[in-house]
Amino acid sequence: MLQIGEFSRVCQVSVKTLHHYDRIGLLVPAEVDSFTGYRYYRTEQIDTMNYIRRLKRYGFSLEEIQHLITLSDNRELADVLRKQKEKLKREQQEMAMILNELQTHISVFERTGDIMTYQKGCYTIEIKNSPGMNILANRAMMGVAEFGTYYGTLFERVPKEHVTLTGLTGARYYDDEFNHESSDIEVFVEIKEKDGADMVMEPCECAMTVHRGGYSTLSEAYGAIASWIIENGYEIAGAPFDLYIKTQFNTLSQEDWETEVYFPIRKK
Repeated sequence: MLQIGEFSRVCQVSVKTLHHYDRIGLLVPAEVDSFTGYRYYRTEQIDTMNYIRRLKRYGFSLEEIQHLITLSDNRELADVLRKQKEKLKREQQEMAMILNELQTHISVFERTGDIMTYQKGCYTIEIKNSPGMNILANRAMMGVAEFGTYYGTLFERVPKEHVTLTGLTGARYYDDEFNHESSDIEVFVEIKEKDGADMVMEPCECAMTVHRGGYSTLSEAYGAIASWIIENGYEIAGAPFDLYIKTQFNTLSQEDWETEVYFPIRKK
């Protein structure tokens, strides 16, 4: 048996952390002296501690680790680890893109002396009519993270209702204020059949730009359009919407994704 200090030294983890793991039931001492309160650990708990530390390095939360260390189904455990691997790969790709973007931003700043030039210069705004579309739509108070769920219900309808997808998807934003966790949003998919559509999105005059890259910086495209509208004597005349032209489903990396952003407008 090892006293807590010895266990701390062997496992390279602080006594404070061991006390915390004890409190939450993640790693409980094998014995606690009722008179002195000293905590003692069995040598086999070293493996458990090392396993916990490894799972932390893999990016699991302590709550998730509590579940994982109790799993007896090897297939379920392997599935969880594979999913975490895919998550880390996506984060790695996102970080590589951010680093590339940062380097470009630094280069532009050093050349121009204007820290804002890079994000302003990414977007060309034009006035054009949005495409007319027959759509299946799902409107609800939803968070961005829930898009997949709401799109899923639309895709499930396609074979049941014998309609044909064109491959174009989008989202329309109805709230005056945007809340990443919960906003009035409509996700939609375009179909060929007008008779089978929930609605027809008629063409309308819009200020439009193309955003290239991941969705985390879409706000910059929105900001560029909003500034252009004000500076050119227009006003917003309807709910803005995105059309996802090139996405991960085209087996493209994030820097190659393309999103068309439309703001319906009218002259003041």
